[in-house]
Amino acid sequence: MSTMYRSRRFLDQFLAESVQAAKESGCESFEIVLVNDGSPDDSVGYAISRRQDIPELVIVDLSRNFGHHYAMQAGLRHARGDLIMLIDCDLEVSPLVLGEFKAKLQATDCDMVYGFQELRKGGLFERASGGFFYKTFNLLSDIQIPENIATERLMTRRYVEALLQLGDYNLFMGGMMSWTGFDQVGLSLKKKQREGKSSYTLLRRIHLMINAVSSFSAMPLVWMFNIGMMITSVSFLYLFYLLFRKLVFDDAVIGFTSMMAVMTLSLGILTTGLGIIGIYLGKVFTQVQNRPTYIIKDIYR
Repeated sequence: MSTMYRSRRFLDQFLAESVQAAKESGCESFEIVLVNDGSPDDSVGYAISRRQDIPELVIVDLSRNFGHHYAMQAGLRHARGDLIMLIDCDLEVSPLVLGEFKAKLQATDCDMVYGFQELRKGGLFERASGGFFYKTFNLLSDIQIPENIATERLMTRRYVEALLQLGDYNLFMGGMMSWTGFDQVGLSLKKKQREGKSSYTLLRRIHLMINAVSSFSAMPLVWMFNIGMMITSVSFLYLFYLLFRKLVFDDAVIGFTSMMAVMTLSLGILTTGLGIIGIYLGKVFTQVQNRPTYIIKDIYR
């Protein structure tokens, strides 16, 4: 199962390797589910045309772009196999790794084998931002996810059904998959450099970080309370100090610069705190709206 967004240039090789991987891994019957996440190119048109020579191909066409994690959820809900392989179609990881994943799952008798990178690919920014994401998430979150985990994973039917029971409307699939539990085993992968520019810009990475942490932990709110208490305590101590200087030395104005610095710091922290509270209120608003996480336009099966 894979999602499509600006994926046309990858599909020819991806489909060929997917069929080859399914046959080499001994799958007597299989399907290849592609979810079109509102791709602006002709990915969906090409995928539909390939159903003539690949009858196992299933296309789930969403009504617009909902986002990678929502498209993954749609694909998992429409995948019917006893084992479901989730993989990106950008060929950073070849579908031919299916055999390794299946062997690992059978050898360990686990419910999910996830891929991870021992050394992240890409340039300095990509490696640093990826490592920062996982370390920050694990620091702030109530659950822990393996560092440098990849999209690629092989899952049993019972694991996927348990995962789909989660009623989250603010999706972070990596966290949801760890939260679901069951026996999970890692498999080291070496990802190739993607052809073309990734759609995950710096702003999208920051948005994903905020969404991930706020979906799985109230720790930022606790930290803001603790910081607020510390600032309040320091402010009272400084106030007593000023009163002492006034009574003993009759200082009319003292520490004006320090007072301005403290006020500016307090205002910044207050604004940040209100922003964090706003994020969590926004999450609650989205959850109680009870809108579907995606809308399907057509299914080609």
